Amino acid sequence: MFWNAKNGEVDLGDTKMSYVSFGYGDKALILIPGLTDGLVTVRGRAFMLAKPYEIFYDKYTVYMFSRKDDMPEDYPIREMAHDQAKAMEILGITKASIVGVSEGGMIAQYLAIDHPELIHKLILAVTVPCVNDVIRESVGNYLEFAKKGDHQGLMIATAENSYSPARLKKYKKFYPVLGLVGKPANYSRFFINGNAILGFDARADLDKITCPTLIIGGEDDRVLGIQGSYDLHDMIAGSELHTYPGLGHAAFEEAPDFNKRIFEFVERE
Repeated sequence: MFWNAKNGEVDLGDTKMSYVSFGYGDKALILIPGLTDGLVTVRGRAFMLAKPYEIFYDKYTVYMFSRKDDMPEDYPIREMAHDQAKAMEILGITKASIVGVSEGGMIAQYLAIDHPELIHKLILAVTVPCVNDVIRESVGNYLEFAKKGDHQGLMIATAENSYSPARLKKYKKFYPVLGLVGKPANYSRFFINGNAILGFDARADLDKITCPTLIIGGEDDRVLGIQGSYDLHDMIAGSELHTYPGLGHAAFEEAPDFNKRIFEFVERE
C-alpha cells in the first residue's frame, strides 16, 4: 500500500490495545490521541488516518495508539502511560519520539516521567500539566451530553470549543447530521477518559522530564486554555514553546505547518 498503512493490536495479557502504523522509516514516531479516542478508536482505520503524516514516512514509521480495549472504571492517566509503555516494549519500540495531543499529551507527560528510557523527543500539543477550571467546564459539559445520550449536542459543543471561527463557518453546515454518525454503542470509554482528565495533575513530577521537549498551544483554546502551555514550558527545563494566534484546541488540524514543525524538531540534532 502506498503509505504502508497497517492495522494491528498488542496483547497486554488481560486485554488488547489497537494501533495503526504507516511509513517505512527506521525511526519511530508515536501519536497518542485525545479524548475523542473514547468515542472512536483507531481500530481498522490505518488508511483513513495516514495521509497527514506523509512528511515522516521516509525516515519514520508512525504509530497511533488507542487506549486498551477493556479499561477499568477508575483508570488514571498515569496507568494509561504504563500501558502505553508496555505496548511499546511488546512491539520492540525501544526509543521513539512521542506526540501527545490533549489528553494524549497528559499520557505522554507520564510516559516521559516514568519511562524516560523509551523517549527520544517529546511533543506536547494543546495540553496542560494539570486540570484547570476551563477543563472542568468544557469536559464536564461533554460528559453531561454523553450522560443524556445527546451525541449531536456533544459533537457541536466539541466543534465550537475547538475550531477557529473560519473553520466553524464551514463546519456548521454539517450540524444537522452530526448526531447521525459516529455515535458509540455506549459512552463507557468516554466517561473513563473524561474522568481521568478531571483527576490529572503531573506538576509534582515534571522536573523529571529531561528529554528535548516541544510544547505547542493554540492561543484561543476554549477546551483547556492556553495558560497550560506556558506552565508546561516553565516547568519542563529546556523546553521549547510555540503558540498559534487565532487558533484553538484544533490547532493540530488547522495549522498548516503543524506536522512540519514537529518533523523539524525531531530531526534536529
